[in-house]
Amino acid sequence: MAHTSSHSSLPKRGVTGGYIHLMDKMSGGLAVLAAIALGAGVLAVCHMVFMRYVLDQSTVWQTEFAVFSVTAAMLLGAPYVLMTGGHVAVTVLPDALGGRLRKAMLLIASLVGLSFCIALTYGAWLYLLEAWHGGWTTGTVWNPPLWPALLPMAIGASLLSLQYVAEILRGESEHGSSH
Repeated sequence: MAHTSSHSSLPKRGVTGGYIHLMDKMSGGLAVLAAIALGAGVLAVCHMVFMRYVLDQSTVWQTEFAVFSVTAAMLLGAPYVLMTGGHVAVTVLPDALGGRLRKAMLLIASLVGLSFCIALTYGAWLYLLEAWHGGWTTGTVWNPPLWPALLPMAIGASLLSLQYVAEILRGESEHGSSH
């Protein structure tokens, strides 16, 4: 769903406006990478089906690659989904209340979401660094290093946290009620 709320409240100048604009551009760029990762995962599945059922050969890397790339697509696309209001939001109570109370509830919900994303970001980077320094692999037949599969989680969570800040600054932390 496209972001349809008005950006008239978006500061056009200054640090806040620049930050929001930068985050929106970065989230859009990550969405492109997410689409590419999703496409790569689909191609891997198609290759796997062809190898198994047409050529009657075993597959080694396709399943794991597809899982990693589709998961990367989800994680890298999350900031764009937040920015465009594509996430699922239940706003019955805030919408019924309206006014200042509605804005306060939405701000509190955004701050809780931001807190979760910050904790996820910390954990993701810690896990990534442990995998990198430990030389961890997936332990499968293909057995690639684990850190490339963890990198999209760390990047996606980091930029999701930063996009949450942009949405709070924008004053539209919950887009669902503005459609």
